[in-house]
Amino acid sequence: MPELKLFHGTRIVATPAALDTAVWPQDALALRLAPDEVFVTPAITADIVDDQHAIVAPDAGFAGAWIVPDEALEFLQRSCEWELPLERPAFAQGAVAGLPVKLWLEDDRVLFLVPAPYATDLEERMA
Repeated sequence: MPELKLFHGTRIVATPAALDTAVWPQDALALRLAPDEVFVTPAITADIVDDQHAIVAPDAGFAGAWIVPDEALEFLQRSCEWELPLERPAFAQGAVAGLPVKLWLEDDRVLFLVPAPYATDLEERMA
């Protein structure tokens, strides 16, 4: 399994309506962490959401790695107690191997994100 590296992005807390109507850059990955919160990587500017009270802040609090589907799914089958989404692309989050993990699942790769302090723990559990 690959080494997890810091993922730099932007965390935005805004009204759900503002996040629903935001138009993210084509090269951005916007992960909806909660109805009123999104993590976008790579980093973006504040003018992307229509909410004058939005909180937009740089965030380098996640570590992650892209993993080929065969390796990712083999690890998830033995370490994840909840059902993964069947359609791709899809975002999911929950406990994996006892750690808080966020997953972005595509047909040809899976992104694992974990709070940066847990990166070494996830690497060890994936080995």
